[in-house]
Amino acid sequence: MALEFTDENIKEFINSGKPVVVDFWAEWCGPCRMVGPSIEELSKEYDGKVVIGKLDVDNNVETPNDYGIRNIPTILFFKNGEVVDKQIGATQKSVLAAKIEALL
Repeated sequence: MALEFTDENIKEFINSGKPVVVDFWAEWCGPCRMVGPSIEELSKEYDGKVVIGKLDVDNNVETPNDYGIRNIPTILFFKNGEVVDKQIGATQKSVLAAKIEALL
């Protein structure tokens, strides 16, 4: 199951040494709800290899601001604590999986 990231806990995951995928979303966002099931499936498929989670932009404003998130869904891909890729807008699970594979 995808983790629930918050402004308070996200840095410890990003700096954990593992690749990290963060889905910036909101409950009211239709395209976010389209991507959500893919994020959940990928979090199970890559369990133990990649940390995958979601950050609700309505309840956490610092982190989206820190990374310049202007549109949701936006998915950031981190390696060694740095953003190495991103996906803006809804997309297919296969596109996200390819980006995750590039982190490994």
